[in-house]
Amino acid sequence: MSDLREMPPGLDTEALLALADGHHARTARARPVREAGGHVVKVYTLEAPGRTVTPQDEAAALRLAGAHLELGRARGSLGLAVLIVHAGGDGDYVLVSTWIEGHMSDLAVFVGPAGQPDQLRPGRVGLAPCVWEAALLAHEREAFTRHVLDGGGRVADRVVAWSKDVLSGEVR
Repeated sequence: MSDLREMPPGLDTEALLALADGHHARTARARPVREAGGHVVKVYTLEAPGRTVTPQDEAAALRLAGAHLELGRARGSLGLAVLIVHAGGDGDYVLVSTWIEGHMSDLAVFVGPAGQPDQLRPGRVGLAPCVWEAALLAHEREAFTRHVLDGGGRVADRVVAWSKDVLSGEVR
């Protein structure tokens, strides 16, 4: 399909333009590295305009992540995870990404109504990160590769370097 002068009928140009018109930056903040479920966890908050991740939201997400990560070894987890607490425009999201055996990752997405962290539940099958969450996960892939896989020295030093390599500010 090298000639795109004629768009395929499945391409929803109106929906794509509507998404483009509504696209904006969101604020990402790196939070302190924590331990949860036997894992070293890098924590991020992500906020849509007009939304805030509260300390209560962050604590609830960390409890949820800890319960999920406790079963990590059964899924081949290597003990490093990323937690994204997202106060989205249409609800709240918690993503737990874990590095597992074979250069793979494991991703769990939890969703719930805005401001009700006790209502977070596993997302539907096939749900994947939004564009803003994907930006954070892309950074994390690079940080993991740079410091843990390609880094030198003791594993503990590599993990410390990985834990300090964070993305904060506006993400698009």
